Amino acid sequence: MEAFDYLDAVALPVARPNCDTDQIVPARYLQKPRSDNFGNYLFRDLRYHADGSEKAGFLLNLPAYQPARIVVAKENFACGSSREHAVWALYDYGVRAVIAPSVGDIFASNASKNGLLIVLLAADVVDEMIGKIEASPGLHVSVDLDAQTVSTPDGVSHTFSIDAYQKRCLKEGLDELGYTLTQLDRIEAFERNYAY
Repeated sequence: MEAFDYLDAVALPVARPNCDTDQIVPARYLQKPRSDNFGNYLFRDLRYHADGSEKAGFLLNLPAYQPARIVVAKENFACGSSREHAVWALYDYGVRAVIAPSVGDIFASNASKNGLLIVLLAADVVDEMIGKIEASPGLHVSVDLDAQTVSTPDGVSHTFSIDAYQKRCLKEGLDELGYTLTQLDRIEAFERNYAY
């Protein structure tokens, strides 16, 4: 996983509540191997017609939003099924942070295991941020994991909370196995001293 510290990037507004995991990555792609670039399937049915041509109105088809690495979404983002593929699609596309008032519980768990930062902010704050992004396509948002802040170019900044374990894993680019291996000395000491 890629280590996360500070990100200043184009933000993609998802201005609809309850954007579910089937919208993020349709079920027909769930049989693909993880080695596939799931970024190709991100919002597939919203981005493309059945013949593969782009839908002109979808934001990711607009040049200003195509380099997005941050998603700013309405409440209950990535609700629905437990598919880890939704995180893979976002991550493989290049998204490293999702800012929303709430996200699906299983999605949040999958995100933390795959290097995707979830930032929860109040609904009115997110609504204001979405308005700014829609008014200025290509607008950058900054996420500072050390300071635990999200900022917009006009100088408005908001703090967020994050679990210390998740923060460490993100900063060091560790998945669960990688974190366990950082504890190897302690594990071996326990095994040496454990009475069988």
